[in-house]
Formats: sequence, structure tokens, C-alpha cells
Amino acid sequence: QEKKIFMVLGPYPVIRSQLRARGWVERKPPSVGKPLRSPWPPAEKEEEEEEEEQQDEDPDDIHKLMSCLLRDQTPYFIWTTRCSAVNRQLLRHDQVVNHYSGVASFTTKEGLCVNLRNLTWFYEADADTFFPRCYRLGAMDEREAFIEDFRLTAARSLLKVALERAGDTPVATEQPPKSDERPEWVPRSHISHHMPSTAGSPLPSPLVEEALQVCRQHLDSVGHQDVDRDAPSPCTRAIDWDRFLQDYYRVVHEGVGLVLSAAQQDQCQALLQLLAGHLPQLAMEGNHNVWILKPGAKSRGRGIVCMVRLEQALRLAGGCTSFSAREGEWVVQKYVERLLLIFGTKFDIRQWFLVTDWNPLTVWFYRESYVRFCSQPFSLSCLDPARHLCNVSIQKRCRPARGRHPRLPPDQIWSCRQLQAYLAQAGRAGAWQQVMVPGMKAAVVAALRSAQDLVGSRKGSFELFGADFVFGEDCQPWLLEINASPTMAPSSAVTSRLCARVQRDTLRVVIDHRDNPACPTGAFELIYKE
Repeated sequence: QEKKIFMVLGPYPVIRSQLRARGWVERKPPSVGKPLRSPWPPAEKEEEEEEEEQQDEDPDDIHKLMSCLLRDQTPYFIWTTRCSAVNRQLLRHDQVVNHYSGVASFTTKEGLCVNLRNLTWFYEADADTFFPRCYRLGAMDEREAFIEDFRLTAARSLLKVALERAGDTPVATEQPPKSDERPEWVPRSHISHHMPSTAGSPLPSPLVEEALQVCRQHLDSVGHQDVDRDAPSPCTRAIDWDRFLQDYYRVVHEGVGLVLSAAQQDQCQALLQLLAGHLPQLAMEGNHNVWILKPGAKSRGRGIVCMVRLEQALRLAGGCTSFSAREGEWVVQKYVERLLLIFGTKFDIRQWFLVTDWNPLTVWFYRESYVRFCSQPFSLSCLDPARHLCNVSIQKRCRPARGRHPRLPPDQIWSCRQLQAYLAQAGRAGAWQQVMVPGMKAAVVAALRSAQDLVGSRKGSFELFGADFVFGEDCQPWLLEINASPTMAPSSAVTSRLCARVQRDTLRVVIDHRDNPACPTGAFELIYKE
């Protein structure tokens, strides 16, 4: 009579126990082999299913008995791992489901890439300030845009390298990784461009002059105020790009020297300063021109490869001239090279947020999050996954580096409170609350606004998401992706505690707070409501 009947599909013991504690009764799905009249069609496995699913056995037979008595009753609260579109025809208006339809518009790499590009039409924010530029290699226009971007970035990188070697700015030295530090499972073909050598004759200043001319034309195209002006591409000028890129690779990745005149040195410095006023990603992009190639709809780091050569990206994505692949099958994204590191090691953050309505858009941000470390020290001279992909499913297959800093966690996980303590010790006590959290909140809201018209708005439904961020040297967050059905697997002591807590607090928001707005919402904070 109170409609307190729920159904859980998947390994969610916390959800089961919390609902039972509230007086709800579970209607279990039919046994394996018996069809379940589900309101959603079969779908690809989501992130939550990365761990082996195990059936929860009731410690008390009374729950089994009650479930049998309810087998013909309607569940009014449904929690499942599936993130596929909800079939509205099979859902009653008073049933609550923990998913919305259409969220692939921002929970796939392809969807996020496409919709954030159109953000300015829906929201007063610039995606270039929080989302590394991204292209779908299966779409011809985006493929050409990526090729142009790669060339322009190479020209800027050449100016940066020329200045660094001329002594204008200090260059951080990197030690090449030892060959026996490579994880055994990583194919040697994925190890790219070890520490540049200093062999080879210096290249003459005309190479720098070409880069200066390209960057001047680029500055002109981005600096004009007339949006209707048909500005030519900076890459259409008469330049042999194949030859330029090969010379650029020799300088940046093989250590060949450059001859830089005093006048060119001044011009490089002035031009980069002017470009910085128009390119929000100039500082984070570094000078190695590293890009990361990702399958458009996969999760858990599967199929991701870092690369520094244009031809390699085009070849891996299906050939330089073949467009037979689906448009969003592969996306390529600028790698954040100037990262905030902890003891020389890359990390990212898994940040939860909850949407309880799309019209009006209502977003809750979780105050707790966790940090995921790589197992090997960061290096742009060795692009293997152990150094650059923080996914738990990737790092659990990697060997920790010998001589790893003793303060790095053996299970590769910190809580955000441990991160805050580290920042305070490093003299950046205010960075978390003043820069990192506000930046993550703004990025989440902007991403949701960009896809708002594409998501099915169903009253009573809700969805918990997991956003992944890295941080630049200035602590500004960069959004990498947003995951539907974020994993609740207790892979460490930190995640065991936090994953249980976020599930409990989710129920506080979607059940307790809905019935009584005075109820506490745990660590969830309402950050946006239209």
C-alpha cells in the first residue's frame, strides 16, 4: 500500500540493506534463464560491471519468502547497472528508476566531444577552459580540423622548445625509464619515443622562421573580431608540412639542435605571449604535442593509446584516407602535458555527482572523491599506460616502479582529504576549495547543459555519475570523461568506505529528501537548479 517495493539488478548490497532498513521489501528478478519484463533493452556493459558480479545471498530466509510473495507486484524503485534508454511504455509514472534515457550524449567520449563543442549556444561558458580539445576521426571535417590543430600545435611547440634551449625558460630534465621498468603486459609497439638524444646536426633557423610565420597567421585568424570574416586556415600557406613535421620530430623527440637568432628569440617570446591571450590551452598543452587516441564508446581505459606523430594517429584510427568507420568510433584528444603531479606521479580524481531532474536541471555535487595514481613515474618520453592511464582496471595489471616514493599508496588510491593534506604541505592549502572544486563544479554543470536537450526528462528518475578530472600545474581541473554507472567495487580501503557512503547519501537525496526537504542529504550539495 505504501509502494515500498524495490528491485535491484547487480551487485549493490548497500542499496539493498539501506532500502530494507527504511521498510522497503525487495522483489527479486526471476532466476537466470527466466525472462524478466524489463523496462530497458539489453545494453553494453557499463563501468560498474568491471568487477565480477556475484549474487547476494540473503542472510535471512525471510527476505526470500517475502520476495516470492511479491513476484507479481510492481517494483516502485528500480536500481540497475544498465544505462540504456528507458522504455517509457513499460514504466508507470510512479516508478523510480536510477537512469535517464539519452545520457550517452555526454557519458560517451564521442557524445561529450560533440556536445561540448556546441556549448556556447546553450550556456555562457567556454569548453576550451576545462575540456581538452577533441575530434572524431571518422568525421571528415573533424579529421581535417585535427590535422590542422596538430600542425599548429607542432609550430607552437617548436617555438617553445627553441626558447627553452636558448635559456629563456628553465627546462625540467627527465631521466629515461629503465627498460626493465616496462610492465610485461604492455606491447613494445605501445612504447613511444624514449628520451631524445643529442645526436645530429643542428637545424637552421629557417625551420623556426616557418613556425613563426604559421603562428603569426594563426594569431591573425584567432585575433580578429569580425566573426563573419572568411579567414584562411593558417595551414593553407605554401609550406611542405610533411617535411616540416619530420624536422619538428627530429628537434623535439630526437634532440636535434636548433640555430636561433637573437631576433627570432624575441619574436618567439612575443608571439607566444600574444597567443596565450587567445588560446586557453596553450599552457597545459606543453611542447611534446602528445595526443591521446580513444575508442569513442568504451570505458575503463580499454584501447587508449598516447602518441606524438600525426601519421600514427591516422593509421591507428583506420588509415589516412579511409572513412568507412563510424564517425565516433575513434576520438583523439589533446593530452594535458603540464600536469599537477604528486611525488612525480600522475593522478586523476573520480568525482561523483547526482542529477535528480532535467527539467528543471537539478544537480547535486558530492563533497567526497578519491584519487587514482599511476604505478610508474610520469614521463613524456615514455608513453606507456602505466605512466599515463590512471584507471584502476589498467593499473592493477602494472608493476609498481622500483624506488617508488614511500608516501605513495600501495593500492594507488587516496581520498580527497589526503590530497588536501598533501597540497597544504606543498604550500597550496587553498587550492582545493578555491580552484579545484569550483572548477569541477563549473565543468559538470556546463557538460550537462550542453546535452540537456538530448536527455529524456522523466519525473521521479535520477542518476549518479562519475566524472574524471586531471589538474594542470596551476591546479585548474580538466574534464576527461563522465561515466554512467560508476563502479562501486571496493578496490581499496578508501573506495570501500566512500562507495558505500555515496550510495547511502544518494538514497537520502532521492527518497528521504524528496519526502521531507528538511532531511539531511549527507555529503551531497545542491549546486545547480534552473
